[in-house]
Amino acid sequence: MLYVWRMSRLTFDQVNLVVGDVAGAAGFLRALGAGIEELDDEWAEWAAHHVTLPAVGEGFAADLDSSPFASHWGGLPEGFTGFVVNLRAGDRESVDAAYERALELGADGVRPPYDAFWGARYAVVRGPGPITVGVMGPVDPTARGVSPRVADFA
Repeated sequence: MLYVWRMSRLTFDQVNLVVGDVAGAAGFLRALGAGIEELDDEWAEWAAHHVTLPAVGEGFAADLDSSPFASHWGGLPEGFTGFVVNLRAGDRESVDAAYERALELGADGVRPPYDAFWGARYAVVRGPGPITVGVMGPVDPTARGVSPRVADFA
């Protein structure tokens, strides 16, 4: 008997803009009038590697990330700049299924599914265009790992 497992529907969730100078890009956007908040003292050292952009509505996010940070969470090549379109899966198993389906469609596997430090199952592929796509499952607070140190990206 053949068992057919269907993955959950994937939805657009987030865009990560990977840039060479996060602080410079964020400063430029602030000067243009974008409401990007300064990081408080606890997170200030992250400003060179990760800045959350103001959302235009519920259910969608955008971040500026440095290339070294993106290589850590996404397995992207050193020096990568560009964007990563992130799709949300309804469960952890659907992340694995979407990754396998992408490979069947001819995508390059950039980062196989893994349990990310923020508590979600996550994978990255590069498809035609080229387009880099992350697939992320729900965040499970009990699955959070140790966050990377900023020194790891220098």
